[in-house]
Amino acid sequence: MQITHPLNVLKFCPKCGSPEFHQSGDRSLKCDQCSFHFFFNSAAAVAALVTDGEGKLMLTTRAVEPDSGKLDLPGGFIDPGESAENAVKRELEEELSMKVKSLEYIGSAPNEYIFSGYSVFTLDMAFRVVPESVTGLVAMDDILDYRFFAEDEIDYTQIPAPSIKSFVKQYFLK
Repeated sequence: MQITHPLNVLKFCPKCGSPEFHQSGDRSLKCDQCSFHFFFNSAAAVAALVTDGEGKLMLTTRAVEPDSGKLDLPGGFIDPGESAENAVKRELEEELSMKVKSLEYIGSAPNEYIFSGYSVFTLDMAFRVVPESVTGLVAMDDILDYRFFAEDEIDYTQIPAPSIKSFVKQYFLK
């Protein structure tokens, strides 16, 4: 188990602050003082597969850690109370100023996102997106740049997230 795993990072009960916060099963911690039971569940995230109309797939360049400078699909975490579909629309607006014409769910894959020395386990959901337009887009938020790639132009070693790499490969298998 890596050093960033929540079992190795969380040392105090988030409810009462007690250091008597111990492992209780494979994916939980329990406080001996207040009996608070904390489970490590997957966070939900979305990824958008956007094409240029000629079969090339949009990949973005990350502007922030983790993996700044590496390739990714546009997307991000789903906010509490938000649907996956609305998260795709919101993320594309925030990251690229893109409006969505239509979208279709295509599948999911687990991932581990290490942020601030802490593993956040995610379930990443991929959506095929038809934008209103791919002209006039602006890289913003946590995106440094974007580009449309043909399959033979992609260096898969530059896509660090296994779920994202899987979605990209699946797209080109169609």
